[in-house]
Amino acid sequence: MSDAPAQTIAYPDPSARRYGREPERLDPHVIVLFGATGDLSRRKLLPGLTYLAQSALTPEVEIVATSLEDMDSEQFREFAFQAVQEFSLRPLDKEHWAVFARKLRYVPQSAGPEALSQAVKEAEEALGGGNVRRLHYLSVPPRAALAVVNMLRDAGLVERSRVIMEKPFGTDLGSAIRLNDQVHGVFDERQIFRIDHFLGKEAAQNILAFRFANGLFEPIWNRNFIDHIQIDIPEKLGLDRRASFYEVTGAYKDMVVTHLFQVMAFVAMEPPTALEPRAISEEKNKVFRSLLPIEPRHVVRGQYIGYRDEDGVNPESDTETFIALRARVDNWRWAGVPFYLRTGKRMAEGQRIISIAFKEAPKSMFPAGSGVGTQGPDHLTFDLADESKVSLSFYGKRPGPGMRLDKLSMQFSTHDTSHAGDVLEAYERLILDAMRGDHTLFTTAEGIESLWERSMPLLEDPPPVKPYTPGSWGPNAIHQLIAPHAWRLPFERTWRSQRG
Repeated sequence: MSDAPAQTIAYPDPSARRYGREPERLDPHVIVLFGATGDLSRRKLLPGLTYLAQSALTPEVEIVATSLEDMDSEQFREFAFQAVQEFSLRPLDKEHWAVFARKLRYVPQSAGPEALSQAVKEAEEALGGGNVRRLHYLSVPPRAALAVVNMLRDAGLVERSRVIMEKPFGTDLGSAIRLNDQVHGVFDERQIFRIDHFLGKEAAQNILAFRFANGLFEPIWNRNFIDHIQIDIPEKLGLDRRASFYEVTGAYKDMVVTHLFQVMAFVAMEPPTALEPRAISEEKNKVFRSLLPIEPRHVVRGQYIGYRDEDGVNPESDTETFIALRARVDNWRWAGVPFYLRTGKRMAEGQRIISIAFKEAPKSMFPAGSGVGTQGPDHLTFDLADESKVSLSFYGKRPGPGMRLDKLSMQFSTHDTSHAGDVLEAYERLILDAMRGDHTLFTTAEGIESLWERSMPLLEDPPPVKPYTPGSWGPNAIHQLIAPHAWRLPFERTWRSQRG
């Protein structure tokens, strides 16, 4: 390895601030983007890489893109420009684009490992050679992941590298174990970053801050004060040209194992010994080990009416486009507290909500008709959408004579702060963390295998799918699942908009 000086990150890095560290000195990176012409690349990765490369957050980078499409580097630059123009949330002028475009080169996957290796070598030389690291992003279907890993081995691109792998990681316990074993035959676990973009969101990480930085919440974060927890992520979108993927995956494998359970771990974990990757990963894995097996009788599977008529879908398909379930974490903190998880396609709204319902206070002192308890329990709500909102709802006295109570709320949004401009999009943050080698927001092999193990009762004996109308909140059976509680969505109140 060369002793050449590494690029210094001059901009205050949000991840560094998260752990109370000074910004790090990172080596230059070659980013190898597999599946570079796919939907995820167009919508998220290319706009995100464009921003990161133009900011002072990252070291010097060069990007080698590869995919099944037969095109040259100039054609790919045009493709990338169109993607950034369409999907980037930040304006980009032609001068800045010209600077970024020079960092892009394209190699069709059909050219083989030798051509890919040569392109990476040229990119490393453009960065000055020496102390250059490699970050491989596998934006490919799960069935293609192992072939890409083997291609990296054959191309000699394992040394000085890290690899980001997209979900789902396996489809059951056996496949997850085999995939881990095969990937570990090429990469060490410390080189592997299994991505969940939900944990890259500002609001998801705010859960850790709320719990462990404040004396107000952590003392009541347990079975004595919390009645139940909801993690609710409905989607308005349908298949979006992903029928071939979705037919063999379904809502549970696509969303619950890889997203909702990961968010649940942040809510349920014990305080880590330090706010650093290994300690946090261990506490998340303890949650997964404590998760009771998912019982089919506590699951509602649904399929929106018209799904079987979609192109590429089996006319007799039993794939669920919706799932709601009750989970339990069998440890001292959470014994007896149900976790209700729901997600689905073609639903009434697109939301990303974590709702902590506190146990209700005794009501005997309040007169009949006062309104106490009529609007449900007190809630702490985290909105994982881009505005990163948090709300605490509670009962308070209505102004005027007598004792009439209304449900009130205190609300916070990241956009209300002077640091709103520091917020990174989830994929941007996670790519930056992978460059740094920070595993905090990624899943370990042990964690993913634990989740598949607890999922096996459901996978082996799934209940039949129930039809639901597109634009609804799912099959009617979801209300029996959560009784005597009620789903928070749709909300009983709206978020306040920022006042001018």
